Amino acid sequence: MAQYKALRHGQIYHIYNRGVNREDLFKEERNYDHFLNLLLRHVHPVADIYAYCLLRNHFHILLRIRMRPEIKRSAARMMRSVPPGQFFGNFFNAYAKAVNAAYSRTGCLFEKPFKRKVVYTSDYFRQLVVYIHRNPQKHGLVSDFTQWPYSSFGRFAEGADPVIELSTVVSSFGDLRGFRGAHYDDTMFPGDRSFGDFV
Repeated sequence: MAQYKALRHGQIYHIYNRGVNREDLFKEERNYDHFLNLLLRHVHPVADIYAYCLLRNHFHILLRIRMRPEIKRSAARMMRSVPPGQFFGNFFNAYAKAVNAAYSRTGCLFEKPFKRKVVYTSDYFRQLVVYIHRNPQKHGLVSDFTQWPYSSFGRFAEGADPVIELSTVVSSFGDLRGFRGAHYDDTMFPGDRSFGDFV
């Protein structure tokens, strides 16, 4: 079993995982919506979220664990005694319980532990944003990644979102035009396993 270091305040991570035995995590549209609602409830108070993509049997999230003074008030008291990873554990457990109840299943839903890669450079950050958004096309779920409804890509066109730090991401590409252009630049999407993904 892979061992991962504890999540650290102020660090940017690529968080990703899949269903146990490659089982689908999302069976119907309401599952995607519930997952995002739980992300907002459990993780957003302690993390800045930059990009996400939910696929049938796995997901990708790019985020930064906030420093303690930045933690939203609703989570501040808990953060004094609870490590950041516990918020993710609560998030995944809440979703697994909902799926188990809805589909009369039992046991684990996600592979353990959940995967995480530290994002050290701005170049890697930008590549991950593109990689995450283009993932549905990479896996053959759509012929055009912009048509996949369960990623954050469309949120940038809308210009407002309660979860995604849109301005931070766009400014990392210079502007919205640079953001869009990078998504069609194949040099931003080398497709190697350094990004962390599943076959």
